[in-house]
This record gives sequence, structure tokens and C-alpha cells, in this order.
Amino acid sequence: MRMRTICYGLALATLMLPAATEVHAQAGLLTGGATKLEPLTLSSGKPVAAKPYELEAGKYYEIEINADGSAELALSGPEFFRNIWVDEVVINEIEIRPLGVDSIEFDDEGTASISFVTIKPGEYILRVPGTTGESQRAVFTVK
Repeated sequence: MRMRTICYGLALATLMLPAATEVHAQAGLLTGGATKLEPLTLSSGKPVAAKPYELEAGKYYEIEINADGSAELALSGPEFFRNIWVDEVVINEIEIRPLGVDSIEFDDEGTASISFVTIKPGEYILRVPGTTGESQRAVFTVK
């Protein structure tokens, strides 16, 4: 009798598993869509960002990086990338889901989109490597 009860219980649990999976597949932070941020610009002699970004920890964001091809330029920000969770990077309709990012470089014109969740509050900078000017960086304050 006891063995039959265990078998019935396992069978019932197996039948319920697909339904439970479907319910939870659509739940969570990423289903509501990302807050789109003003794009970053990579162009010789132009500012990277129009103004600093104010973000909230635990929120889902998307930002585009647009390069005009006027120079081979990159954005580097290891502290920024280590304090966010990168959902995906999209380049030419190719979706990349990396374990981590340190920088992104454009050899020619193009657009990359990064979707991410902020994790740790603080001030983080993405900058064109080798530059010191205020206009060659984007400042992200996560509260």
C-alpha cells in the first residue's frame, strides 16, 4: 500500500512539473522590458555622453553605443561591468550573452546594444581608453 502511494505521488508531481515551469518561465525582472537610456556616442572629437546617468540598483536597463566610424574607438569600464549583470550584447542582430565584459571596441561604424541589471550602488565610468577629458567618458551613478 505504501509503495503504491509513493508511486501515485511521484506520478502526480511529474504531471504538475510542466505547468509549474510554464508559470515561472514568464516571471521575473526581465519580462517587463528594459528602461532605455540615452545612447552613448563614439565619434572623433565628440562627447561620449550628453550628461551623467542616474540609475537605480536592481533595475533593468538598455543602452545603445553608436560609432560613426570616424576613428577606431573603444569604451572601457571594468568597474562598471563588474557591478552590473549583463543580460545580453546585441551587435548586428546577433545576441551575445557573455559571462563578463571589460570593454567594447568599434573598428568601423555600427551600433551595439547592452541590456543589463545594476547590482551595486556607486559611481562608475565608461571611458575611451587613453583619454583623460571629461567629454570622453560616461558617468553612471547607481543608487
